[in-house]
Parts: sequence; structure tokens; C-alpha cells
Amino acid sequence: MTIVLRLENAALLVLGMTGYQLAGGNWWLFALLFLVPDVSMAAYLAGPKTGAIGYNIVHSWIGPALFLAGAFLLHREVAVWVGLIWSCHVAFDRALGFGLKRLSGFHDTHLGRIGKAAPAEPESSR
Repeated sequence: MTIVLRLENAALLVLGMTGYQLAGGNWWLFALLFLVPDVSMAAYLAGPKTGAIGYNIVHSWIGPALFLAGAFLLHREVAVWVGLIWSCHVAFDRALGFGLKRLSGFHDTHLGRIGKAAPAEPESSR
């Protein structure tokens, strides 16, 4: 099942990048802002619970969806670009297997455990 979720997000990444191109987005801006959501990992300096909450606020689909809705409603082209970049970042992370974090620590996600200590995915869930 995890592979399906990862493939879905890979498709969303392609869709987001296609939308960005069609919206006339500046690819230098894309490159500059693509990793900005990962600054939220700094919240882990305050502990695993605070870190997970901070990370999840920025890496949930709710934020980019609301941001994009507002950008479209207000007809703000650059805001649409930023929302699409944010969406692409979330999709990219999920396609790589980086899910929303559990309060127990950075390596525990809704898509499974990540990192060196991650167990191999059971054959039945592929």
C-alpha cells in the first residue's frame, strides 16, 4: 500500500510542476523556494513533539491547498507559483517516503519508519 501512496505523490509532483509551467512560473524561483518548507525541521530543536507538530503543519496538504485557493481567488500570480512550489515539495517528500511525523520522533511517519532503522517493507504491502 505504501508504494501506491508514493506513486500517487509522484504523480502529484508531475502535475504540480506541469501546472507551474502552464502558470508561467519562474524556474529560478522554484529552485530557490523548493526546500524552504524543510526549515520547519528546526522545530525539532524544541523536542520531538514540537518538531512533529511544526513539521506536519508545513508538510500537510492543508496548507498548500488553502494557500492556492486564496491565491486563485485573489488573482495573485506569484502567490499561485509559491503555492504550487509548496505543493510540489509536499508531493516530492511523500514520493520519497517522508510522511507526516508521529510525536514519537522524526523517523516515525504515517508512511512507516524512515532512515537506517527502518524495517524492510513486507511483501504483502507492496
